[in-house]
Amino acid sequence: MPGSRSSRTTVSEAVVPVVAPIDVIVDAVQCIDQLEVDVANDVSARSIYTGGNDDNHRKAAQQWENTITGVGQRFNSFSEFREALHKYSIAHGFAYKYKKNDSHRVTVKCKCQGCPWRIYASRLSTTQLICIKKMHYNHTCEGSAVKAGYRATRGWVGSIIKEKLKDSPNYKPKDIADDIKREYGIQLNYSQAWRAKEIAREQLQGSYKEAYTQLPFFCEKIKETNPGSFATFTTKEDSSFHRLFVAFHASISGFQLGCRPLIFLDRTPLNSKYQGELLAATAVDGNDGIFPVAFAVVDTETEDNWCWFLQELKLAISTSEQITFVADFQNGLKSSLSDIFEKCYHSYCLRHLAEKLNKDLKGQFSHEARRFMINDFYAAAYAPKLDTFERSIENIKGISPEAYDWVIQSEPEHWANAFFNGARYNLLSSNFGQQFYSWVSEAHELPITQMIDALRGKMMETIYTRRVESNQWITKLTPSKEELLQKETLVARSLQVLFSEGSRFEVRGESVDTVDIDNWDCSCKGWQLTGVPCCHAIAVFECVGRNPYDYCSRYFTVDNYQLTYAESIHPVPNVDRPPVQGESTALVMVTPPPTKRPPGRPKIKQVESIDIIKRQLQCSKCKGLGHNRKTCKVS
Repeated sequence: MPGSRSSRTTVSEAVVPVVAPIDVIVDAVQCIDQLEVDVANDVSARSIYTGGNDDNHRKAAQQWENTITGVGQRFNSFSEFREALHKYSIAHGFAYKYKKNDSHRVTVKCKCQGCPWRIYASRLSTTQLICIKKMHYNHTCEGSAVKAGYRATRGWVGSIIKEKLKDSPNYKPKDIADDIKREYGIQLNYSQAWRAKEIAREQLQGSYKEAYTQLPFFCEKIKETNPGSFATFTTKEDSSFHRLFVAFHASISGFQLGCRPLIFLDRTPLNSKYQGELLAATAVDGNDGIFPVAFAVVDTETEDNWCWFLQELKLAISTSEQITFVADFQNGLKSSLSDIFEKCYHSYCLRHLAEKLNKDLKGQFSHEARRFMINDFYAAAYAPKLDTFERSIENIKGISPEAYDWVIQSEPEHWANAFFNGARYNLLSSNFGQQFYSWVSEAHELPITQMIDALRGKMMETIYTRRVESNQWITKLTPSKEELLQKETLVARSLQVLFSEGSRFEVRGESVDTVDIDNWDCSCKGWQLTGVPCCHAIAVFECVGRNPYDYCSRYFTVDNYQLTYAESIHPVPNVDRPPVQGESTALVMVTPPPTKRPPGRPKIKQVESIDIIKRQLQCSKCKGLGHNRKTCKVS
């Protein structure tokens, strides 16, 4: 090894030129990067020259042979000088190492032992320019340095691919390595290309670490540009990030004025550099579209973080109306909801319940048996009346008494339509807000402030688009509810209505149902579950001369829909601007959380639908599950 790490002078984060903070950050990254490569080059070739007559290398030589011209040449920054030196070494086919490398001077020599080539650059007196003060132009190594390989640090490759990554965010490491090999004759392995992409992304998007330091400023900007919004964060004792809550005024107002008192709670993992989880509260507008109310970024999904999120949510929406929550029953949500929202209804998310049932039954039953049980479980949940509910769970009992007991003990009053007392409009799963989570998946690799601002931009655009669209509607109800009402009206024409005194009527068709128009009730439960009159009620209205539109939930009218999107989310300028010295928000120190993305390629796994149950291995010899004939232990 040419020299120990401790023998070199490196850039320290504490040594920051006041006039050029960005240069120093880049210098520090490249300097650390350079040291890593110096050590790695002696063990295994970090970049391998593919041949002296290679056309690609000639291309690089023609482009870069004069990036360093000699004594007196000036540069705007040390990073510019180092980049020029990189290109110069590739064009002339030699490797080099730093003898001095700090924020005031740089001394570089040829890596080949005994070769006199060296260069010295320092800051030009009374200016911020960097000038080459000394240079020994000649090499005596006669190409032996070529065999040591060309230097291709992550920072350098990152600067090369930066523009292409900007145009193609899905630029793959394999393609990066292929392009660098083809264009510059330098061989990179997958890991090097992946890390170069990370550096290029950080150069384009900004530092992940610095984004946390900007959180106080960013939260203040949200509240300043969107009055009435909530943007608050907490840190741990060591000043590391803990959690961030955001609720824009337009979302709060839209929920209070136009949305049903129905909120879906769910979470999605973040695969950013520092990991974390995004907790979200979403509602549903009058046209069955997703309406984000509030969200939070937390370090991990814990009972404490969910409790904090719900407390902040209650403070933001500040409504006395009884809300129905569709949410998981685990991670402390069951107790937190009942404690914080005293009079709320908690509907257990059907997807989470079905996943737990499937998991608990796995290994005990065949693929077909579990599929039938899950289907019967869904049928029991959606069954509007007690008799159809009992029929569905009896089907489960016929397959497995244990599964039947599991369903009975899972508190059906919290998830089955036949027993649930709250109004959830036949929406039984907390992952209703898939569109919002798709926005998160598009932005989760950004630094935290930029990710939040990207979500804000999506919400701002959606609010504007839906407001413009609704101005063109000419019906009384929103399109989806108008379509449902017309569908029920067609069925109503084939029904027979028997009159009686008062507001109760008997309606005959495939079944016999009782309608009470004054109490908005029908024995089929369709009216109560959806908020739109069922075919039996519409048949009665046509007979007594009443208007079905007068009996639709107010949340489905176009006027109410327009109230939902009456307020706008405003831009938050200067998201990436670092806090100015002296600002009150700059006094709050926020550092990244200790959790970091694990090494290797991120595992991106989409949530699998419970309706698609993977087929288990089944032994053809003993008919057992979880193994095949070859590994069967039955003699």
